[in-house]
Amino acid sequence: MHFHLTEEQQAIQGAVRGTLADIWPIERIHAFADGDEDFDRASWDALMALGLGGMLTPGSGMGLLDAALVCEVAGEAAAAGPLIGQLLAVAAVAASGKGDAEALVSGTQVATLVHGGSDYAPSARAADLFLIVDREKGVRLVPAAEATIEPVKAADRTRPMSKVAIPDNAGETLFSAADPMTARLADAALVLVAADALGGAQKVTDMSVGYAREREQFGQPIGRFQALKHQLAHMALDVEPARALVWYAAYAWDAQLPDAPRAAAMAKAHLCDVYVRTTRAAVAAHGGIGYTWEYGLGYWFRRAMADRAWLGSPAEHRARAATLAGW
Repeated sequence: MHFHLTEEQQAIQGAVRGTLADIWPIERIHAFADGDEDFDRASWDALMALGLGGMLTPGSGMGLLDAALVCEVAGEAAAAGPLIGQLLAVAAVAASGKGDAEALVSGTQVATLVHGGSDYAPSARAADLFLIVDREKGVRLVPAAEATIEPVKAADRTRPMSKVAIPDNAGETLFSAADPMTARLADAALVLVAADALGGAQKVTDMSVGYAREREQFGQPIGRFQALKHQLAHMALDVEPARALVWYAAYAWDAQLPDAPRAAAMAKAHLCDVYVRTTRAAVAAHGGIGYTWEYGLGYWFRRAMADRAWLGSPAEHRARAATLAGW
């Protein structure tokens, strides 16, 4: 196992980061959040043009760790679009041999994730397909025409959710509940959400450090004040060790290690808690400006709350991790 990213992995992150910096600046996020759409075609097409859709196809030479690195950067940018659902849909279709993998890889067909036990999905109004991953019922791919979609006012303004009702007999079954691929796809979803949370937590930490260096009070940067120094240090110490947890969970999934399911549950539980704690601390570190809509820190705070709730709470996944460990 390598404990550092390869040059290729760093290049992948750099390409995604540069693309989102160009196509998804804070001004574009404001415009999207103030609009009525739940999907941004321009940023989606730009990401798909990088070839991200094919990351989890056989023969790509990449795996869940690479996909997690991409989701980390997407979380850092608070990118719109159902990237996690798209990556998993491609993996499911490629592994099952059913469905149109080429259309999904190119991004011309958009797939969003409906996790077992939940009725909500991001970018549901723009989706062509719904990927249902349910540990108890299996994996299905459902055309949007067979679903009933009800927009809701979600907390996350960068990744709007809708309530989705799908009949039990709709779509095509890709894997039964007993098929090992069902559990693997469910675990992969947890790892990718954890990666999104990692990117967001790092982003708000960096924003807070940058603000502390620039903002002055009493003739000096506020970053020199001991109380704020300690607060920023705690944020960094919360985020950086969690990075290894995400990377290991993705590596364990790729290598099909025995503890991969437990690592996925732990990553989802811990990173989503870290994300919420870090965004709260970031708002406090910024003072009054951190609460303003124009500054934009609230986008990551709201996304942190959404990541925490989506696919199950930290308490649920800690309980599952304990069960898997035989506690």
